[in-house]
Amino acid sequence: MNAAPALAGYTAVVGFAAPRLLLRAAWPHRAPALAAAVWHALAVSFSIAAALTAYSLAVPAEHLHAGLVGLLHTCGLNVGTGQPDPDTADRLAVGVPAAIGIALVASFAFHVVRARRARTQHREAVDLVGRHSAHLCATVLPYDTPAAYCLPGRRPRIVISDAAVRRLTPEQLGSVLEHEQAHIAGRHHLVLAAAETFHSVFRWVPLARHAREQTALLLEMIADDRALRSHSHEALATAMYEMAAARTPKGALAAGGQSVLIRLNRVLGPRKAPHPALWGSVAAAAAAVPLLPLLVACPPGLG
Repeated sequence: MNAAPALAGYTAVVGFAAPRLLLRAAWPHRAPALAAAVWHALAVSFSIAAALTAYSLAVPAEHLHAGLVGLLHTCGLNVGTGQPDPDTADRLAVGVPAAIGIALVASFAFHVVRARRARTQHREAVDLVGRHSAHLCATVLPYDTPAAYCLPGRRPRIVISDAAVRRLTPEQLGSVLEHEQAHIAGRHHLVLAAAETFHSVFRWVPLARHAREQTALLLEMIADDRALRSHSHEALATAMYEMAAARTPKGALAAGGQSVLIRLNRVLGPRKAPHPALWGSVAAAAAAVPLLPLLVACPPGLG
């Protein structure tokens, strides 16, 4: 039996239905790292399922079924032969999944290189006009708006405006610097590049759009949680409010930005950690989801 219908159905569920369920859930903002892992697991699962669907459609299944090649033949292509060309089936079976994989790898490399180039150019400009502060372990930039961001990568920088240094209290400033350090230590720029990659290749799929948006928000929440380990909620919230209007350079990660209102409500609202049973079940599901397309394609007990 050809697994193409089951794989196509699974791909549709993951790409269109799963994002809605995840967006409606209450737990992701309580466990942002786990939620980010789930979004990426869904993206990996969708990519594998799409490749396997293409493979199953191209490979002849039974005597009267020839997958995608048979459909093309029925539509008038390959006229003059009584059967779909097996060589064409083989080429499609290998070529289409390979094209999906190559597109994902090439897109990831493109996003990483482009962001690195933008950060390098900005880093050089910052080093020219800013001054390094050994006390803050950051570069202070002459700018009349409170702002802070990091330039991750091989030569990371934390950049903060002198307006932020003047206006923020030491604890508020410390919470901001800890937030930016969390982005650098967690290599969040690579996580963002992966989300951008998936969106570039499958931009017509709701999962791709929501995964990119939610990953950016969840990474900021992860950095917020890191800052809250050693600083008060009020200090971080005040600093975020002060820097809400600041713009973030391309390729950088900032404590302010468009998600400030959502994060402020989270930081100042009641804190409730997810139940260990929920955490464990979601973590197990995130680990298993990428393998589900393989079980759909090759169900146990079927030869």
